[in-house]
Amino acid sequence: MAGRLLLLRGAGRALGPGWALPAAPGPGACRSCGELAALRTMGFSQEQAQRLLALQPRLGPEHREAAAAQLLLLGLSAEAALALLERSPALLRLPTERLRERAEELRRLGLDGGRLQRAVSRCPQLFHVPRRRLEAAVRLLRERCLFTSEQLREVLGTCPTVLLEEPRTLHHQFQYAYFRMGVRQKEMVKARLFQMPFAELRNRHIFLERRGLYETPHKGQTQISNPKLKDILQLPEKEFLASMAYSTPEEFEVFKKLLAREEEEKEEEEDVDALYTEDDDDLDSDESKPARE
Repeated sequence: MAGRLLLLRGAGRALGPGWALPAAPGPGACRSCGELAALRTMGFSQEQAQRLLALQPRLGPEHREAAAAQLLLLGLSAEAALALLERSPALLRLPTERLRERAEELRRLGLDGGRLQRAVSRCPQLFHVPRRRLEAAVRLLRERCLFTSEQLREVLGTCPTVLLEEPRTLHHQFQYAYFRMGVRQKEMVKARLFQMPFAELRNRHIFLERRGLYETPHKGQTQISNPKLKDILQLPEKEFLASMAYSTPEEFEVFKKLLAREEEEKEEEEDVDALYTEDDDDLDSDESKPARE
């Protein structure tokens, strides 16, 4: 061994002053090799493991491995778990127990099996939102919107972002579809009502209505045949305008601006009415009435 070192040093002198023996691997490199091996054992490929190691590089290996393990236990594939962590690397810093408890909470709310896997893949914020918000959204959908248990599971599975919404916002969108458009729960679920922002739903519906192509049912009856909610929501805008509204993008843009202006004027009128109502209440109060002589 000593002979080999002498030979190497002699060769180094021959190569010049800039030559040096290669440095021995440091402890950081050894640790990375250990993490890489552990991730490979969990089912990640070499390339996937390296991508995972690049996330939150200062994080301890136990956090990274524990978070990845919890996602794999949900039934996600290695690639799906990695994609989720790349979109939301903050998950790596959540306590393992928090990830496990949230998964159990989501199962109790009706998300299980493939529904749970799809929900967390589409909406990693579900691991961060407060539990009360989740429960409030589910309670509203069940008790005030009157979705059945199966319908509720379908809503949560196809549109998990409802669990992030304020209950008031959800209820407003439901009431609009139910009372203003005359759509019942079964059709809402089939059409995936909550996937479209309320403003866009309203724009499309009122545009059809003012063109004589949609009518609010009266006692379940209409004079025309209304288009299905699913088609209103799921058609791309260009196709919606061409095949359903029989209009152009330019006309639709002008309509949306006019509708927004109408809403602003309506809100201003309501503010004025509210102000006069407050004044009337003040005049009617005991303190404002003239004293009886």
